[in-house]
Parts: sequence; structure tokens; C-alpha cells
Amino acid sequence: MKRFHVNLKVADLETSTRFYAEIFGAEPSVSEPDYRKWMLDDPRINFSIEPEGQCGQGTGVAHLGVQVGSEDELEDMRARIGKADAPAFHEGETQCCYAHSFKSWTRDPDGLVWETFFTDGQRRDYGKALELADTME
Repeated sequence: MKRFHVNLKVADLETSTRFYAEIFGAEPSVSEPDYRKWMLDDPRINFSIEPEGQCGQGTGVAHLGVQVGSEDELEDMRARIGKADAPAFHEGETQCCYAHSFKSWTRDPDGLVWETFFTDGQRRDYGKALELADTME
């Protein structure tokens, strides 16, 4: 089953954490000094926030995405990106955002970054964030 993913860059992590905890009626499922994530079932979304400046980005939408539940679903999403004639970067296995994942990236016609990924475990450190500027064909 797929889950919508939104990642925002925020000016003040603590203030935004309090705001979104109230909006969602839940505390983050991952709470690190530089990252918060809510894995919500109502609405079904993976919503995360990080401080601005990480990966050189200011505040606002960092990227949108679709989190899939299996490697087969990830392959299906990769095929869909190909059929959409969109630029693609298939990152593969990675550790980022306190998780071990397999990822692919694309941009929509207006340049908005989209991530599709399968996560098979949580990690204790953030890992390495991908610099997307020059990675997509």
C-alpha cells in the first residue's frame, strides 16, 4: 500500500513540531535534533520536517513523494516515471532521514522534486542527504 510523503524545510523546528503535533493530534514517530516525522494513518501520510539550510534549501516544500510498501511497488513506480517521460535518478540503496531505503527521484513538468521509495528499517543516524541539483537526466 502506498503512502503520500511530504518533506518541508522549516525556519524553527521546535515551533513547527508543536504546530504539526496539534494539527495532526499526534507527536512525531521520529524525533531527532534535526528531523521530525509523523507516520499517520488518518490522513495516510509520511510527513517530515527539517531545519532550513539542510542541503542548501530555504523554507518551504523540499520535495513530495510516494512511499511504497515493497520493492515490487518501487519497481512499478520506476516504470511509471519512465512512462511519464520525466527526468529520473535511480539512487538505489541509501541511508537518509534515519531510515534505510531504496529510492528513485524525478521532477514534475514545473521542476518540483518527487521521491519514490521503499523503507525497510529505521537507523540511529540521519545518514547522507542527496544533493539533487545535478543528478537527474
